[in-house]
Amino acid sequence: MTKAGAPTNSKRDPYRLDKSNAHFRKAIQKLPLGVSSNFRYWGDNNTVYVKHGRGARIWDLDDNVYIDYRLGYGPAILGHCHPEVDAAAREGQQVGTVFALGTEREYTVASLISEMVPAAELVRFSNSGTEAVMAALRLARGATGKDHYVTFEGSYHGLFDSTMWTLDTDTIQEGREPEITSYGKGIPGLVRQLFWQVPYNDAGRLEDVLKKHGHTIAAVLIEPILGNCCGIPSKPEFIKAVRELCTKYGVLMIVDEVKTGFRVRRGGAQELYGIKADICTMAKAVGNGYPIACIGGREDIMRNYGRGVAHGGTYTAQAMSLAAAEKTLTILRDTDALEDIEAYGLAMQEGMHKVLKARGIPHSFTGHPSMSGLFFRETPPSNYRDWKTSDYTFYDTLAHHLIPRGVMCEPDSREPWFVSSAHDKACLEETLDTFEYCVDLTIEELARTEKAKAAPVMTGITA
Repeated sequence: MTKAGAPTNSKRDPYRLDKSNAHFRKAIQKLPLGVSSNFRYWGDNNTVYVKHGRGARIWDLDDNVYIDYRLGYGPAILGHCHPEVDAAAREGQQVGTVFALGTEREYTVASLISEMVPAAELVRFSNSGTEAVMAALRLARGATGKDHYVTFEGSYHGLFDSTMWTLDTDTIQEGREPEITSYGKGIPGLVRQLFWQVPYNDAGRLEDVLKKHGHTIAAVLIEPILGNCCGIPSKPEFIKAVRELCTKYGVLMIVDEVKTGFRVRRGGAQELYGIKADICTMAKAVGNGYPIACIGGREDIMRNYGRGVAHGGTYTAQAMSLAAAEKTLTILRDTDALEDIEAYGLAMQEGMHKVLKARGIPHSFTGHPSMSGLFFRETPPSNYRDWKTSDYTFYDTLAHHLIPRGVMCEPDSREPWFVSSAHDKACLEETLDTFEYCVDLTIEELARTEKAKAAPVMTGITA
């Protein structure tokens, strides 16, 4: 790369992952895929192992430096190793680890959450977003005495059997509904009998289901912004209609704010859209990366915990995570961190827009500036089918060039770009400079590919 202001990695010729690759060969002997999550495996020669992170940047084992727009899929909202949050966590650690008893700070953090999210009249803690959604769905069933539920195409609610189902777009045919298939092996087919999955941003389809089956449905489970599908947002009229339909048909509305909670507004997407859930879940941004999640909801519903509905966990409300959560939420409540994050996201989008417009590349952005998707079509997708049936070759190729040059985005176009309050002017300038260079590389690469496809195939006898 010859442009001025090039990031550190681009000066390396070539980009190397020697130490990460060596570690992978060792790790694969004890860890399936060499990692502890399927999503961290990027191939035998491309899986990155982190040495450490600070602020908006991470360093890998080979000392490649990246501006991080994944942020662990969103948690590091204040940046990696935030000094105030880490200091609070160390102080909380002095309380101890686990006791199978409560501590005072549980009330403090629960009160802070209730203050910021009015729907969370009462709060229970969990360790992860998956656990929180599992507990919320169980609570809805226990409170209503009904077993069935509704989800939306393209939504992601964690890695548990009840929600690991997706639209098989290969089966889309004119006048016929596509099949719903599980994410993979090990998910009992019997689970499919318990839920309906309807298109996102289509209140009419939801009402059709509720009208016919509302008497058996405990809850409608919805992400207000599709956190695992380009950050596609609910249309305001749609999510308000969902709220009205749930009330009309006596079904509980579970708003999954594992990714949007305390990120898109202090009160999450519920504040952004002006709605109030019956039950809501929050996780990613709660503790700036420390493992903590929460379930909040109406008091009459939440009181079912302990009155027939089970909830617990050995490590739930661990003292260190609670202390980190108290500090993180206080910073988000009392400072301009969220406004700064939104401003950065908008500035990054504007910079990318100028680069792409100058080259005549159709594009659009989806979601909220703090967790937005980049989409290479003039009109953004409004649902999962829009994304799935589109051509995302340009994004995939672009990400392949960005990551080795120090801009750590998600290589899968479904995942939004996350912004933290640690992203600053230097990050923005470096990102846009690298983005421009990599867009040109992408154009050149795709042109070569098309040329190769168009080239005539030579046949005949050779010497």
